[in-house]
Amino acid sequence: MDQRQVVSENYANPITCFFHVLFKAAALAFYILFSLFVKSFVIIFVITVLLAALDFWVVKNVSGRILVGLRWWNEIDDEGNSVWKFECLDGESLARMNKKDSWLFWWTLYLTAAAWIVLGIFSLIRLEADYLLVVGVCLSLSIANIVGFTKCNKDAKKNIQAFAQNAIASRVTSSLQSAFSVF
Repeated sequence: MDQRQVVSENYANPITCFFHVLFKAAALAFYILFSLFVKSFVIIFVITVLLAALDFWVVKNVSGRILVGLRWWNEIDDEGNSVWKFECLDGESLARMNKKDSWLFWWTLYLTAAAWIVLGIFSLIRLEADYLLVVGVCLSLSIANIVGFTKCNKDAKKNIQAFAQNAIASRVTSSLQSAFSVF
């Protein structure tokens, strides 16, 4: 059996999974390798933040929708208040989401933030405040996605519970109606 077949059988959206991981890994790898071997802070800052921004956009607008069926955004209302908006698939579609896709989405989301925290600690230990700035920007983007998708996921779970309760109630009602109907 071909390796590509096994991956496509395990993950419902292997291309989306690939790009979900790609920008995270690219930002981390670029930052680590270039901070070790190239001492040009400007290049490290610009390219690492660009890769982290691409990751933020891909996760927020593409892989979040496809892998876990969630979408979030933040708006400023007429009074100047920040308002979080959440979208999720209906309960039936969310229940059919691929478990491996979902697992990959959530674990990489949290592990990336943890990696940036560790790199931030190393920057503090080495007393490199400029590199701490890079880590801070990348960590902020990661945490924004974590907060947005976690809030959205809680909203989606409420929708799934409501869907399940409605489905059970309608099934019980139809069973009772059929049991008491005149033959």
